[in-house]
Amino acid sequence: MPSLKWIRPEGRPRVFSIFKKLTSIGRAGANDVQIDHRSLADHHAQIVFDGREFNLNEVDPDGELLINGKKKRRCRIQHADRLTVGEVELVFSAFDEGDGRASSADDDGDETAADVTGLRKLHELSLRLMQGRTMGEQLELLMDAVIDATSAAKGFLVLLENGETKITVARHLSGRPLPEADQLLSDSIVKRVLETRQPLIVSDASNDTLFRGSASVMNLQVASVMCAPLLVQGQLLGLIYVGNDTVRGLFEERTLDVMTIFASQASLLLQNAMLLDQLRTDRDQLSRQLDEKSFGDIVGTSPSLVEVFRKVERVAGTDISVLITGETGTGKELIARELHRRSARRQGPFVVVNCGAIPENLMESELFGHARGAFTGAVATRQGKFQAASGGTLFLDEIGEMQMSLQVKLLRALQEKIVMKVGENRAERVDIRVVAATHRHLEEEIRKGGFREDLYYRLNVVNLHLPALRERGDDVVLLSKFLLQKHAEELNPRVKGFTPNALIAVRKYDWPGNVRQLENRIKKAVVLCDKTLIGPEDLDLFPEALAPIMSLTQAREDFQRRYILEVLDRNNGNRTKTARDLGVDPRTIFRYLEGMPDAPEPGTTGSE
Repeated sequence: MPSLKWIRPEGRPRVFSIFKKLTSIGRAGANDVQIDHRSLADHHAQIVFDGREFNLNEVDPDGELLINGKKKRRCRIQHADRLTVGEVELVFSAFDEGDGRASSADDDGDETAADVTGLRKLHELSLRLMQGRTMGEQLELLMDAVIDATSAAKGFLVLLENGETKITVARHLSGRPLPEADQLLSDSIVKRVLETRQPLIVSDASNDTLFRGSASVMNLQVASVMCAPLLVQGQLLGLIYVGNDTVRGLFEERTLDVMTIFASQASLLLQNAMLLDQLRTDRDQLSRQLDEKSFGDIVGTSPSLVEVFRKVERVAGTDISVLITGETGTGKELIARELHRRSARRQGPFVVVNCGAIPENLMESELFGHARGAFTGAVATRQGKFQAASGGTLFLDEIGEMQMSLQVKLLRALQEKIVMKVGENRAERVDIRVVAATHRHLEEEIRKGGFREDLYYRLNVVNLHLPALRERGDDVVLLSKFLLQKHAEELNPRVKGFTPNALIAVRKYDWPGNVRQLENRIKKAVVLCDKTLIGPEDLDLFPEALAPIMSLTQAREDFQRRYILEVLDRNNGNRTKTARDLGVDPRTIFRYLEGMPDAPEPGTTGSE
């Protein structure tokens, strides 16, 4: 086997076997003949075997190259020629020297040596790619490794974008980028690989029956070319193209096998890099959207929510009482905090009282405070929430849960801005603004006798009704991304986003628990998910979780029932007037009220 013998100043000579059509010489570790000497360039020279002769070519124009003492840039070499590469002396042998080899080749033959070399380079590439690099750096490393493993002179990574090819990376064997890359590769060969989705070797393009008529092949004088497609789950991402315009028949089937392995790993790396790049873009877009579409801590752009924002801006600067209504989990406390934050009282306290969470026997003390000894356990005088909120805002959450006995005292405190501790006769003046919230329909509670009408009008000077999440359209997607960004960093930084199917499922689900339910599902998914992207199954959004599709007849029936009840509510329960307004027979109204507690007996007409 041909070889190069390194005549070292000290120690035994070192022999490098030449078993490839192109053998690279240089200081860099990727060379076939790697000599760590300061006088060598990283990629100094190369030996090319064309099937008959061995030729030595310079690679680095600044590197010194002598053949038998004469300076050369390229020439044919023969047995026993002395090569001076930098300051390193090499002797070329066209026959087997019978000495140990310093290359990756072993006694099992050339093919095994080439395979081992290719796998070693693939392993080295994998280690380098794991060191946390940008997408562009990873692709450049990939192309450098492919060029090195295949002994090509140039390489290109071509990606598909909207059906068009784009050269993303173009590299020279020395690791330098190639300018005007689109003029250095054959369009015909690229087109062929993209159409067939199969790897391809062209040993002598100018004489190949498929490509010799190609203008790009003839103009470029293409010699050896090898291409492999980049495929992921049937999706064509692009291709890897390597070539050498001076050596014909450079690439063989085993070289194509190595390149195909590189292409397979490159496809997965590229897909992950593109996905992460897209996630970073989504994150940046989300940040911009949140800046544009958030109102304090509230995120959304649906028309109904924007109307609430508009009202908040108008009433925040006043001390007018506000009643916030809406289903549980719609963000009533966030709106209350935003009212306080935008008011002149922003420097004062914001005090929250959950009227549904405090026992009835403790509610008066919680609101107004108590004196020492006022009741068993009152070991010290304690101020209430009204006193604590003086100078700021008092938020009475779930005001509809308050007992009637306390509503009278609350009404007096709101009217006179005076409170009295339990067990004391001395009144205290407080300077507060009251914001209340409830998920109940207080008008209905008034009709049932469960809520005082005068207190209702005292609280409900301005009403802010928060829409349910299912009524807010695409807000649910924006909220999902916002909540994921908020919790993933703390709970599981590996989670980067949602799968497309997850966002579709989020959009279709009704979310009866509104934003609170959505946030809890996302937090659970972030903690339990072992993937980069959250899927619908991680959110418990299976097909059976979606609301069933009802028939058109049933949908029409439900709409009519809701509309009749809405008009009935506007008419204060007057069924006859409701029937007259709707232009229907009163018996139609009775039919829709069947089964309700206050449904009329047959033959009656209801209140006038």
